Amino acid sequence: MTSPGATPPTSPPNAPATSTPTAANFVRELVRQDNEQGTYGGRVQTRFPPEPNGYLHIGHAKAIHVDFGIAQEFGGVCNLRFDDTNPDTEDTEYVDAIVDDLAWLGYEVGTVLYASDYFEQIYQWAELLITRGLAYVDDQDGETISAQRGGYGKPGVESPYRHRSVDQNLDLFRRMRAGEFADGSRVLRARIDMQHENMQLRDPVMYRIRRGHHHRTHDAWVIYPTYDWAHGQSDAIEGVTHSLCSLEFDSHRPLYDWYLEQLPLPFEQPRQIEFARLELTHTITSKRKLAKLVADGIVDGWDDPRLPTIRALRRRGYPSVAIKDFCTFIGVHKTNSRHQIELLESFVRSELNRTAQRRMAVLRPLKLVVTNWPAGQVEHVTLQNNPENADDGTREVEFTGELWIERDDFMIDAPPKYFRLTPGREVRLRGAYFVTCTGYVTGDDGEVVEVHATYDPDTRGGNAPDGRKVKSTMHWVSAAHAGDATVALYERLFTAEVPGEATGEPFDDLHPASRELLEHCKVEAAVTDTAPGQVVQFERLGYFAHDPREHLLFHRTVGLKDEWANIQKRT
Repeated sequence: MTSPGATPPTSPPNAPATSTPTAANFVRELVRQDNEQGTYGGRVQTRFPPEPNGYLHIGHAKAIHVDFGIAQEFGGVCNLRFDDTNPDTEDTEYVDAIVDDLAWLGYEVGTVLYASDYFEQIYQWAELLITRGLAYVDDQDGETISAQRGGYGKPGVESPYRHRSVDQNLDLFRRMRAGEFADGSRVLRARIDMQHENMQLRDPVMYRIRRGHHHRTHDAWVIYPTYDWAHGQSDAIEGVTHSLCSLEFDSHRPLYDWYLEQLPLPFEQPRQIEFARLELTHTITSKRKLAKLVADGIVDGWDDPRLPTIRALRRRGYPSVAIKDFCTFIGVHKTNSRHQIELLESFVRSELNRTAQRRMAVLRPLKLVVTNWPAGQVEHVTLQNNPENADDGTREVEFTGELWIERDDFMIDAPPKYFRLTPGREVRLRGAYFVTCTGYVTGDDGEVVEVHATYDPDTRGGNAPDGRKVKSTMHWVSAAHAGDATVALYERLFTAEVPGEATGEPFDDLHPASRELLEHCKVEAAVTDTAPGQVVQFERLGYFAHDPREHLLFHRTVGLKDEWANIQKRT
């Protein structure tokens, strides 16, 4: 099923991008109309304006895809501009991380711009509004100002300072800049309409006094513009034509336009267009809530593979191209929707199936002794590195008389339709031989510690010359040649499709066992040469990414089962 408001896909997610129909994108159509009408002389310029107060997440990936994609499609320019107007929460650490994440996603960033580059010009424009009677200094505190704004159906109350003279306001505003007043003691507000039905136009705050140390301007400023005041003006200074933002800024657009209409702009007035943000099931993207997960130690930092941050998805092994293809596939719409995370995973699985090399690994090892194997003999089995790509070639894997198999691949008393190893059962060992279970050894606690089997020498390569068939093929690793690895298996971080929907608190739906760490897993020798960050398919188990920092730690990226296909079958 699809979540309420979601648009059902029109083709399988594992289809090549070139074979899928053009996704709905109303932004593209609006830009095309502007071009046809000559609104900006055929020029298209967008921007991606993150605040450097945290790490990018999957929701940002869609905004990035739209901002850069529209510019690229129309031969335009997309700038990266940091909305650095809040010195208390911003840091160069986040600036560097965002630039790095953009590069990993495949978007080339030229000159990095900052709203702080324009602080002086924005300040001068604020003085201009004061001289025109369109802005005033208010001595009231934030709580009082908020209460006086009223609400929908509730009238606003004008500030007692609303009718100060131009000279008084200019004097006070300049003294605010000079640092004569305490933090929070005064603000600059636009004088618009305290009875306007749109709450954003009820004399919004333009500047506040804040003595935080800014990551770029240091202590040069003690007053900082609000987002609404700085954003549109930064767009105008840069020559942005289409200011693309998420749907929650729909009610802000009249204010965006009002500010720009009062000013002598160097270029044509930008056009703000809002589109639906990306939300996924079993996921939260609130920076505040993600920060709490990190601060409370529920996850191990911002790149914990259970998080939806770009660096976490990267560490988990998500290919950047799969994220981009997913964003293209879901399209750009005017209404919010929540997409199934299984759909994103299907794009990841499809890309990795094409690119990831195959390896054998045993996560929960159980010893298999081939009792009739010649003592000390080592054979080499030739296996394809990737059946989907012949150019990836083959590799040689050692086969001996003592092997590791998955504990789940042996049962003493097997139920119906269990076709793996059990006493008297013959199975195929991947690329090697048929083996038949002849017995097993248990420990003092009754648990099986070793399985015995005989092999048929005539079945080398995994086929019987007499044509007999087996119903199971099992992977294995030579005990004498195995490497040790640690494997992290992940479940959903949140059990509910919409975290917090039932109780109002997303953390009520946290999965208490969202990660299982398996140590002393056994892997074929080639796995030990896996490059940091490389993703391989552990045959029969799924796709696993080699941790970029810790040698032989592998994170399960996705399993082999196409859960999205099963969801579609149920609809």
